[in-house]
Amino acid sequence: MKELRGKNVKIYDGDLRRREARNRQYLMSLENWQLLRNFQYEAGRITGRGNNKEALDGWEDLSCQLRGHFLGHWLSAAAFIYEEKEDLELYAKTSAILDELKLCQIDNGGEWACSIPEKYLHWIAKGKAVWAPQYTIHKLFMGLVDVYKIMKLEKALDIADHLADWFDKWSEGFTREEFDDILDVETGGMLEVWADLLEITGDRKYERLLSRYYRGRLFDPLLEGKDVLTNMHANTTIPEIMGCARAYEVTKEEKWLDIVKAYWKCAVTDRGAFVTGGQTQGEIWTPKMKLKARLGDKNQEHCTVYNMIRVADFLFKLTGDPAYSQYIELNVQNGIKAQTYWQGMPYEGSKGDGLLTYFLPLKAGLRKDWAGERDSFFCCHGTMVQANAAWNRHIFYNDGSSIYVTQYVDSDVSFMAGDVPVTLKVREDRMNGSLMNSSENNAKQTVNDTAAAFANKPDFKKYVISLEPAENTEATVYVRIPEWINAKAKVLVNGELIKETDNTAEFVKIKRVWDKEDRVTVILPIGLKFITLPDDETVGAYRYGADVLAGVCKEERVLKVTGDPCKELSADTERQWGDFRTFYKTENQDPGINFIKLNEVGYEPYQVYFKVKNK
Repeated sequence: MKELRGKNVKIYDGDLRRREARNRQYLMSLENWQLLRNFQYEAGRITGRGNNKEALDGWEDLSCQLRGHFLGHWLSAAAFIYEEKEDLELYAKTSAILDELKLCQIDNGGEWACSIPEKYLHWIAKGKAVWAPQYTIHKLFMGLVDVYKIMKLEKALDIADHLADWFDKWSEGFTREEFDDILDVETGGMLEVWADLLEITGDRKYERLLSRYYRGRLFDPLLEGKDVLTNMHANTTIPEIMGCARAYEVTKEEKWLDIVKAYWKCAVTDRGAFVTGGQTQGEIWTPKMKLKARLGDKNQEHCTVYNMIRVADFLFKLTGDPAYSQYIELNVQNGIKAQTYWQGMPYEGSKGDGLLTYFLPLKAGLRKDWAGERDSFFCCHGTMVQANAAWNRHIFYNDGSSIYVTQYVDSDVSFMAGDVPVTLKVREDRMNGSLMNSSENNAKQTVNDTAAAFANKPDFKKYVISLEPAENTEATVYVRIPEWINAKAKVLVNGELIKETDNTAEFVKIKRVWDKEDRVTVILPIGLKFITLPDDETVGAYRYGADVLAGVCKEERVLKVTGDPCKELSADTERQWGDFRTFYKTENQDPGINFIKLNEVGYEPYQVYFKVKNK
């Protein structure tokens, strides 16, 4: 099964398009010299003086040992945008950056092209403390590989291949034990890069590097079923597992796949997750099914969200198991969208926008800590621009004449059913009867039956899927029934019910000869659920469908309820102009608490998990 993306998928969801546009604007706002400064400095092409006031700060400052990592993320994000939109301005900017990178490589002797000195690697070999140089270098490799694969810029491959020569020579002089010591210092996704470059070039040196970068101290215990993750740094290992995934795709050796499956079992299946779908506190994995004591100020590092989505995507393509799509949905709604490019509404008293929050606090009474555009550049700053570069990913998958609709996003996808081109369209019927979206009453306000038919917010989501083949053709459409439904879902074709199910996390298969008039309607009952912690059933959080709700409150509150906690909340300002909104309030608490979606929280203090006591 393959993922459909790039120019094959067009997004029409307004919020996702806003995020893409804001991300692209941000990428273009960073000047080439700012992105290249650390590389030029290392190559002796500039001194440390000049332009210091405008230079990027935080982890990109010349004093930081991780300096230069962001450029690799920038290159990958630029490539993702180009794949979707063929953005020639970004293409030209990327090409110019590569020209200067090549000059840096030449001035460094023809191989080294990095923003940090070679001696950092030698220091690691000698046991001297240095902050994750291979993590930093991997980002450059990653960006170069993405640019080559997507933008087809040969000079990106040239830089990467010559840089790999340095690593091939450096790594050959160690015993297995000595190199295992080196691998214990964060390597990022170096393993993934070697697999990518092996597939691209077929060069035997990448087989050697794959073998050398096999991290037996992590992988072998995983294969034995041991818990090697509790209290261990999460994002050190996730990119290594993506390396195993790519190694499997390239070599087809089953051991690589077994490692990925063992990791998912250890990290997700056996460990459990917060209501958001995410994990970690203070960048480390929690104990298995013990989350209560880990509700803190540093939950759910954004990098872990982004990288675990990638692992889930790999496993879905391999298995077709909708549980992986459910995992992606939760982490997108309550991770990527909750932690990046938040936009407030000025007429509602918002303080403005939010770029990025490294962590997502789940301890009561805390706030999101938004980073600035030039002053942070921590690791999540990089995965932010990648995650928001192309929102048309992880939605549609293709297997022969079958198409899988895994996420319900207003979008179009083009694919081939045999020899016949087909366009599939997904649209949400919001059942609101109005296009008015602000106090500027410039939308046509035609009197219609829908506006009054749904006087209150419907208790179901309705999606209409149409197939438009170039000619009548047979194809199979799989539509996902999410885990969050709270009654029987219905799937209809041209108004005729073909499946009614309360089985969660499954696909409904529709195989038929399609013509342009055919319509599939998916009805998904939705409502509040109270999701308790695995280690304390008296503590839980509210979710509406896949969206986690947050209570806006300055200090921790205990809910005093009778019976089902969901009955304590009632709809609040449910309709504004043309939209039904997901706002709730408590009925019996004093003072009351207002609830909004976690991904709509900006600068307010909030609480996700609540202790519930009987009145």
